[in-house]
Amino acid sequence: MGAVLWTDKYKPRTLSEVVGNEKAKSKLLEWAKAWKEGRIPEKKAAFLYGPPGTGKTVTVEALANDLGFELIETNASDFRTEAQIKRVIGSAAQAASLTGKPRMLLFDELDGIVGTADAGGLKAIMGIVKQARCPVILIANNPWDPKFRPLREMCMMVEFKRVGKRDIMKHLQRICEREGIRADRKALAFLADRANGDVRSAVVDLQAVAQGKKEITYEDVAWLGMRDRKKEIFRVLGNIFHADKCSRALAAVKEAEVDLDMLFEWIYENVPRAYKDPRDVARAMDALSRADMFKGRIIRTQDWGLGRYITTFMTAGVAMAKEKSKPGFVKFSFPERIRYLSRGRSERELQMKIAEAIKRRCHVSTKEAREKIMPYLRVIFQNNPEMAAGLARWLDLDEEAIKFLTADAKRAKEIISLLKAS
Repeated sequence: MGAVLWTDKYKPRTLSEVVGNEKAKSKLLEWAKAWKEGRIPEKKAAFLYGPPGTGKTVTVEALANDLGFELIETNASDFRTEAQIKRVIGSAAQAASLTGKPRMLLFDELDGIVGTADAGGLKAIMGIVKQARCPVILIANNPWDPKFRPLREMCMMVEFKRVGKRDIMKHLQRICEREGIRADRKALAFLADRANGDVRSAVVDLQAVAQGKKEITYEDVAWLGMRDRKKEIFRVLGNIFHADKCSRALAAVKEAEVDLDMLFEWIYENVPRAYKDPRDVARAMDALSRADMFKGRIIRTQDWGLGRYITTFMTAGVAMAKEKSKPGFVKFSFPERIRYLSRGRSERELQMKIAEAIKRRCHVSTKEAREKIMPYLRVIFQNNPEMAAGLARWLDLDEEAIKFLTADAKRAKEIISLLKAS
């Protein structure tokens, strides 16, 4: 499996590819066609609403693509004041497109601006709708907040319902076929039923279960609801790294006495110790990176329902990453990143120094160097002294940086010796 999330890889590009909600799609298409043909509808704006994962945003994107609109898309919660919204979006509703295409405006996640402090932002959106010379689309999970009442009266309301189990199953089956995976119908039915009408959720679960597999059985997915008593951290780690089924990996995380963030650090720290094959390590780190992506999404959107995906990737994803590494005794270590944070400013400055070296050589931002490249650099320095020595030379790292990346005095000494000998 590559680094791309399947929710992005199999994102609909046309209306015909959007799963479910045929009535809503048809209603929206008819309204948008009127705009395209120069017939301004009585309702200049469409208000799409419904549960998460039902296809509201992707439907708008696919609609714009099908009809040739230039989509101006913004997250409404990012621009909460009247001045911000008028500055960023107001002119787009009036000015002609530089590409010659007609424009379509999308305000997504409108739920984020319903507070009293954001009343100016809501007022600005209403003003844009009144004066718009192009179609305006609003999206919210729950449009029935009293503050939305004046806006609802200005809009054509379009409800998106939870997608049916059969439609979700067909979508999952198509993905499996394109990925070359044989899937038991009972397994897909379980995933579709568990998603409760949320297509995105079903696809995320499928990708987690399919990690490292060419066939999916019912047994592979039955782990998703398991609960058990808590166990101490070393046993939990052992159960995750030695698991040969997704069920055992997820059951282990349910038993952990530490919180999810701390368990993530324990797993991250010990992947290179548990897996000896570099390709297994890379696949496990890939799964952890996906878990981290969902952590970021939760912070941005406050959608705490995404938390289960973090658990899925950091346990089942890591467990299914191993192909060559054999089970055996592993001397687990306390998370170095947690230890590092407690060591104070000097080591944090050292981390930034390494990130700056990566930035200069790889032409990436310091943040990207620290969050996306340095974790893989640590894996190399802890497992491949020859490659580490070459990278240390290329990045012009000093002995202090090498010791930090290896987190092992003996290994650091070996790399430094290779560096001096070359």
